Amino acid sequence: MQVSVEKTSDLERRLTIVVPSEQFENRVSSWLNETRSRVRLPGFRPGKVPMKEVRRRFGAAAREETASDVMRASFMEAVQREALSPAGSPVLQVVKLDSGVDFEFTATFEVFPPVELADFSSLEVARPTCEITAGDIDDMVQRLREQRREWEEVERGAEEGDLVTVDFEGLLDGEPFEGNKGQDAVFEVGSGRMIEDFDQAIRGMAAGDTREFPADFPDDYHNDELAGKTVDFTATLNTVKEPRLPEVDDEFIRAFGVEDGDMEAFREEVAGNMRRELDGAIRAQVKSRVMDQLVDSHDIQLPQALVHQEIHALKDRMLQRVREADLKSVSLPDELFRERAERQVALGLITREVIREHELTAKPEKIRERVEELAEPYADKDQVIAWYYQNEEQLAGVEMAVLEDSVVETVLAAAQVCLQERSYADIIAGKMLEDSEADEEDAGATELPSDEPAG
Repeated sequence: MQVSVEKTSDLERRLTIVVPSEQFENRVSSWLNETRSRVRLPGFRPGKVPMKEVRRRFGAAAREETASDVMRASFMEAVQREALSPAGSPVLQVVKLDSGVDFEFTATFEVFPPVELADFSSLEVARPTCEITAGDIDDMVQRLREQRREWEEVERGAEEGDLVTVDFEGLLDGEPFEGNKGQDAVFEVGSGRMIEDFDQAIRGMAAGDTREFPADFPDDYHNDELAGKTVDFTATLNTVKEPRLPEVDDEFIRAFGVEDGDMEAFREEVAGNMRRELDGAIRAQVKSRVMDQLVDSHDIQLPQALVHQEIHALKDRMLQRVREADLKSVSLPDELFRERAERQVALGLITREVIREHELTAKPEKIRERVEELAEPYADKDQVIAWYYQNEEQLAGVEMAVLEDSVVETVLAAAQVCLQERSYADIIAGKMLEDSEADEEDAGATELPSDEPAG
């Protein structure tokens, strides 16, 4: 096999590969012999069809299929011989396929670009930090009570936070429209489920009251027919229920696995869960910051094959969400995803180089730690752990996450890390950290030396 390499652009390569005629024709003959042994033709016994007839009927298909197989195999052999790293699948094109001449084809593809890693010591990464306070625990206990709230019917006007059921009918310019009626529609007043004017009109109504009122739909309402329009509604309130929160007593505490109902043990259990959630949120935010810094600090020429692949992956995920939401099919142009796809590809190339240069691996004990962490919220943790280890795809995802954590730790070991005090609520809410000097002064930021462990 002869191979020549042509550099058609910075990243694109074109291989011209020539396979000796004898080698190619032998494979064609093997294909025809195999076909002859199993083909059934009228007038011939199985396996006794003359080769001349087999070649007449199937010769063209034999050459095309053999060409396809030879191109794939020869391409893989050629890139290994030439020490090339294809970024995406090649475009294969036959040049010569005639009998009696050497088989020739070209393979055009992009290669991975060289990545020269930036000096990580020049990077500045903000890391949130906080102590969980007694007030934070009180707030969490209150949220746990709200999650277990019950509703009690009351005889008064509806207020914010009440759960109401209502019958309604709306007219647009005096005419009904699709979805203009509802019976026993249930919503929480002030929750934002209903448009603002409708929500406000219900307030003060008691069970049995009927009210007529206009309601303006916002300009960005999801239904184009109603967006920016005024609808005249008639609404009858059927029930008003107010929330009743459970007391934090022994029964409530035991529902969270603290069997003896001890308040101190319960608060410790809540604090432990909050700490795990906080650690995860901090890790995710720091990781996001590090990855952003890596992309912004490198200028890499991107293989368009990888960009197009990432665009279509992002588009497929978006379309899947559209289908799950039972929305109408939408047309999504590639450009809508290009910027994000380019950042993802760049990040993949950079992290790939960090892993290679620093010889990072996903250590089994780290994988185990992450799996156990994922299993922690479940009652039968051992069953969840076993499921991960029996599911290769899921476990591969965990391994990749552990590798990414190793990349983050490698960067943080060299970067300038600024600790920024934040509240538990802000960190859990994912509020973006600010790196400005003014913010550091306000938040009491502390810079860690580059040689101090961080992560």
